[in-house]
Amino acid sequence: MYSGQVPKTAPPQVRAALVERAAAMLARREPVTLRSVVAGTGASTMAVYTHFGGMPGLWRAVREEGFARLAARLAAVPPTDDPVRDVVALGAAYTENAFAHPDLYRAMFDEVAGLADRSAADGGFSALVAAADRARAAGRFAPDCDPEQLAVRVWASGHGLTTLVLTGVLPVEVLLAQWPRIAVALFVAVGDEPDRCARSVDAAWPPRLPTPP
Repeated sequence: MYSGQVPKTAPPQVRAALVERAAAMLARREPVTLRSVVAGTGASTMAVYTHFGGMPGLWRAVREEGFARLAARLAAVPPTDDPVRDVVALGAAYTENAFAHPDLYRAMFDEVAGLADRSAADGGFSALVAAADRARAAGRFAPDCDPEQLAVRVWASGHGLTTLVLTGVLPVEVLLAQWPRIAVALFVAVGDEPDRCARSVDAAWPPRLPTPP
């Protein structure tokens, strides 16, 4: 018989807390169980089932949250009349997002769980391809430049340096100094004029990173 009471639902902030905690535990390589992931969040183990349907769903949510935040950050980068600058601006935004959410960033690329929606991982890369294609259409890159292949090179170089810094292998100064040089080399190799290319890169780099405590 209906009691007149509304069933309780877990507050949305609990979901966010569990996602953040799971990402942090994954980054520290801590063993993750139902009990350990809810410890300190004020939630019960049932919250994992309420929000995610269990641990596999939680891992998917962690990765998807990382990609969602990245997509939102890249979407906030406005296009300009300099598409080469825009490619670099997207790279800077990528790096800023990684430093703002380092645990989620590292979890995004951990295949511990598949993604329910693969498009979540494709949005940011598509933005980079589109900017490279605009640069080709504007005559900055050669007609035979493949925007997708160039985007792979830009992403791989930026991701690699960013990851090396976040994991403590390299100091941040290496990222700030070396990535623009790599970008200029990549763009000149596909047809851009060196001096003009350097000006475009300098207009969008360096990224705004958190000040060390």
